[in-house]
Amino acid sequence: MLTWRNMHVTVRTVSGLLNSYRVIRSRECMCAHGRIRTFTTGRILHNKFFKDLENQFNAARDKVADALPGSQWSPFEMNPNLPPERADIVIIGGGVIGWSIAYWLKKKERVRDGVKVIVVEKDPTYSQASTVLSAGGIRQQFSLTENIQLSLASADFMRNINEHLGVLNQEPVDLQFNHSGYLFVANESVAHIMEENYSTQRFAGAKVSLLSPVQLKEKFPWINTEDVALASYGLENEGWFDPWTLLNAFRQKAISMGVIQSIGEVTGFNCTLNRMDTVDGETVDVKRIKHVNVRMPNSREYQPVECAIVVNAAGAFSAKLVDMMGIGTGPKDTLSGMALPVEPRKRFIYVFNCPDGPGLDCPFLVDYSGIYFRREGLGGNYITGTSPEEDAEPDVSNLDVDHEFFQEKIWPSLAHRVPAFEKLKVTSAWAGYYDYNTFDQNAILGIHPLAQNMFFATGFSGHGLQQSPAAGRAVAELILDGSYQTLDLKGLGFQRIMAKEPLLEKNIV
Repeated sequence: MLTWRNMHVTVRTVSGLLNSYRVIRSRECMCAHGRIRTFTTGRILHNKFFKDLENQFNAARDKVADALPGSQWSPFEMNPNLPPERADIVIIGGGVIGWSIAYWLKKKERVRDGVKVIVVEKDPTYSQASTVLSAGGIRQQFSLTENIQLSLASADFMRNINEHLGVLNQEPVDLQFNHSGYLFVANESVAHIMEENYSTQRFAGAKVSLLSPVQLKEKFPWINTEDVALASYGLENEGWFDPWTLLNAFRQKAISMGVIQSIGEVTGFNCTLNRMDTVDGETVDVKRIKHVNVRMPNSREYQPVECAIVVNAAGAFSAKLVDMMGIGTGPKDTLSGMALPVEPRKRFIYVFNCPDGPGLDCPFLVDYSGIYFRREGLGGNYITGTSPEEDAEPDVSNLDVDHEFFQEKIWPSLAHRVPAFEKLKVTSAWAGYYDYNTFDQNAILGIHPLAQNMFFATGFSGHGLQQSPAAGRAVAELILDGSYQTLDLKGLGFQRIMAKEPLLEKNIV
């Protein structure tokens, strides 16, 4: 079995990567004898040279204007939307995870503008972004300690969001946080799992209460409890909020702190390669990214951005970036064949109206059948959804909605759990992507052993939005401090994938 220890690979610390990058840039200014060579010219000659050059440019522009009447094109003007040629850190993916990482990197820098950060996003409208197409829930009711801690820390961040993301002379951030809690409902066959999860959650600091069927009916009279054996209800830090507001708050704050936003698509990398052998006799290629190639929207023009570190926060399409580097193409069950186990999965969300449905006390209910629903504003509006069976995953080539899926897979369970939902009307629907981790449906954080300076923050499988504040801080700590400082998230690294030891989450929604 391959382990971290049996790789004879020396990986420099992140601070070393940044420092070596800056040393290389400074050496480019030095002569062969190691001394900086300076030049002096007379000011009159200096001014005359640039004046003549400017006159030549103006003459050339006049010729182009004569040849192309009415044209504003000039061969001497650079595209103002090109990203800078150099940066310390390039974050690929401008969703909530990417912008959270950018914010925390600037928050942790010891000197103003000490770390030059670029965030590259290919969809400036966010029309297909997982962040804004999600249900917007936040919960601590997980079975893994890492997930509970991530959500607890993120809830604390959101409660005090203006202390973190408030921008001078702008309106305070209002997440529209609804603290109605999550309600998980279990039957006899899964009640014991709920009891185990409850113990884990309480030990980790989550405020959760178990309810018997009688207690559940007393608290929520509109629920059918005939087949309910146990329920778990979040008492605080759970509910739902507006995803777009959180994303935009992270983005605006990060930009105000000096982060550079680049609209474009990453189309490739320029890498150096070191070929090494493991103690098992396997030859592996360890790559280090030198340039990230960013192509401009609706154009063939691209800009190579030289950098020290790359962060892969591309969500559902993060594996595409790994494929560009040629990682994971080796034989199965070898280090060179360890691909990133993340792929897009399409999920539907339906909005329906039911005037006689649950009122303001309605929680975010998750039934043991897999369906969920929550209130959406006022006036008897709700949203709902569920994950399909593994062998019935919908086509991910588009974001079209399957309305038959609601009729066949969701409505029967809704009407069973809440009798009032027997009479409802679907008013709208949309689809979005999960960055689905096929290995164990949990986040993958840290460095791939064959990509020396690419950090990963992907594979959240549906709970990336709610964990984004704490996950962004964790990745920033890995980059700038070299290790986790606030939460112990080592279990979410690539080591578990190499060892084939999944961290399975029992409370997947």
